[in-house]
Amino acid sequence: MTDHRDTGLVLDPRYDAAGLITAVVTDRAGQLLMVAHMNAEALAATRASGLATFFSRSRGRLWCKGETSGNVLRVVELRIDCDQDALWLIADAAGPACHTGATSCFFRRIEGDRLTPVA
Repeated sequence: MTDHRDTGLVLDPRYDAAGLITAVVTDRAGQLLMVAHMNAEALAATRASGLATFFSRSRGRLWCKGETSGNVLRVVELRIDCDQDALWLIADAAGPACHTGATSCFFRRIEGDRLTPVA
């Protein structure tokens, strides 16, 4: 029997043992911007405000993307995968998504044992 999460239409995220779910963020064109984690509170805050809010494992608290830089992510669509253990946020970025100033956190490719900037 399949889990109700697999085929049903009820939102029931499958959080991990730490209470987190992976959240992938792209822009409307599909460019991968960042990957972070959400707990139930972060997901609720995102849904209520329309601004991408995550649980920062390093800070141990909720973190609204852009709260200090102003580079917020305005969520235009939220999707969840088939077994409800990963989220996809489609967002409009108000600036660079990466704390380094890069448009995307994925600005380097692995080539052998080296990293090469992606144009």
